[in-house]
Amino acid sequence: MITLAPNSPAPAFEAIDQHGAGHTLQDYAGKWLLLYFYPKDDTPGCTIEACGFRDNFSLLQREIDIVGVSADSPESHQQFIKKYELPFTLLSDTDRKLINTYEATDGGFGKRVSFIIDPKGMIRKIYTGIECTTHAGEILKDLHELKNG
Repeated sequence: MITLAPNSPAPAFEAIDQHGAGHTLQDYAGKWLLLYFYPKDDTPGCTIEACGFRDNFSLLQREIDIVGVSADSPESHQQFIKKYELPFTLLSDTDRKLINTYEATDGGFGKRVSFIIDPKGMIRKIYTGIECTTHAGEILKDLHELKNG
């Protein structure tokens, strides 16, 4: 069993995005990555969290790539992205393989958890108990600290 903890390697993954294009952890090598898991498209908390990333995207995109993951279909992701004008990638994990690997499940339901992964593929920060309204700001603050010591 993989133990997910800060300063441990991020588990490899492979999943498709809202357009059916494949993504792997290796695609983000050399970059900072926010891999965030959320329960379901277009639900209140998930929408607040995604819109927080959207509203802070101009600042976030300079520092980190953002990739959301849920068990929703690519078609559901397309609708969610269009409805809220989300400028980042959403991965579809309908078989929940990625969700389970990253321990983002709670009794069969998706769990809200985020990971900051550094350019070398190491987990640097794990967020649980996320406050959706302030999560984007928390990411920016913590990323600044991680990059600048």
